[in-house]
Amino acid sequence: MRFLEKRTKKLSEFFNSIIEKPLLTSALVLVSVTIIVISLSLQYYIRDFDTFIQQVLAEAHGMIFDIAVIGILIFWLNQNGEIRQRIRTYKDEIDDFRLWESEEAAFRTVGNIKRLNRHKIHEINLVNCYLPRTNLNYVNLASSNMNSANISQSSLIESNLENARLNQTNFENSNLNQAILRGAYASGANFKDAFLIKAHFENAFLIKANFNNAFLMEADLKNCYVMGADFENASLYKADLRGAKGLTLEQLSKAKTLYLAKFDDDILEQIKVNLPQLVGA
Repeated sequence: MRFLEKRTKKLSEFFNSIIEKPLLTSALVLVSVTIIVISLSLQYYIRDFDTFIQQVLAEAHGMIFDIAVIGILIFWLNQNGEIRQRIRTYKDEIDDFRLWESEEAAFRTVGNIKRLNRHKIHEINLVNCYLPRTNLNYVNLASSNMNSANISQSSLIESNLENARLNQTNFENSNLNQAILRGAYASGANFKDAFLIKAHFENAFLIKANFNNAFLMEADLKNCYVMGADFENASLYKADLRGAKGLTLEQLSKAKTLYLAKFDDDILEQIKVNLPQLVGA
């Protein structure tokens, strides 16, 4: 009885060791099926080889069709399924790190953003994400929701934030040179001490945004909503503020310089009369 149990256990272990190796299992199945098929077909090889080979060739053509159409289709569906699963994983990881204020959370979130970009995903939920001191140069976050995110002391050179939601987002001391923020919703956003040289803000909502001590040289602020925006000590050298809504002389009086900046004719005349020291060379 014990001998039988030991024998059964060894056979079970041997069987498990085989099925744990996919290539070996596949090879054994192939050899077994080949032996069975050839042994059953041997009489047809001997008696009527010509007719039999015609049928084999017909089946071979059918197999080629199956591989070409069904095989490629299944491969394409599996590949797309894997890509969708990876995208879902990246988004889930961003959710996991949300509100976690640590360097690890920041850098892993940035990594997931860049991976999503590689899959041409740019509308990403980054609400309340912690991303200080990170490298987001050239990333595409167009139409993303970044409300209340902390992106201070970071680098976003030439990043695409077009139509993004940036309400109450913190960009303090960050580098957004040549960044695209067209149509962005950035009410209450903090751009204090930020570098915004040649940044594109056209048609953006910058209501009560903080540009204290910001570098806005050659920035494009055409048709922006700037009611209550703080330009104290900001450099607006060659900035374009034509068509800006809610712009007042009081806001501009606190700027560091308005030299060569562009304004609508009516406000430009007021500046020349009341703030000549800011538009002089």
